[in-house]
Amino acid sequence: MFLKPLGIRTVITGAALVVGIVTGSVGFGPAIANTFTKQDLAPTPYYQTNENGQTYGSSLYATSPDTEPDLIEAIGEDGTFGYVRSVDLNLPMPKTPEEALEQHRSRAGKNRKINLYDVDGKTVIGEFIIKNDGDATVITADDIIVDEKN
Repeated sequence: MFLKPLGIRTVITGAALVVGIVTGSVGFGPAIANTFTKQDLAPTPYYQTNENGQTYGSSLYATSPDTEPDLIEAIGEDGTFGYVRSVDLNLPMPKTPEEALEQHRSRAGKNRKINLYDVDGKTVIGEFIIKNDGDATVITADDIIVDEKN
């Protein structure tokens, strides 16, 4: 008589434990996955705005081209501090693999010069060179500015 109720209690306790573990795992798993895989949970960098409504600053903390400022801090080929326009720096994405290969071939070994602007985004103060070693577009460490304010 004593063994029969103990068996039922054990089965009920075991079933409750299994249901609790499964429910907790199902609820906790997606919660943990969402916090580690979503870049949109990262804070968007704050940028100052010039008189023309363009954002400007370092792109160091930008998580994608969409979160870069309109004017990105840069140092021109002659050492002048200024800004390059994000639209000049980031060329349009190719629509097909064939178009990507053609873009790659046409740029191989060619450096690209873009304008270096004052903070107003209109006044050209120099040139910025995007170096291409023939394999990939390279921006050297000398071209990177760390903005300690952001």
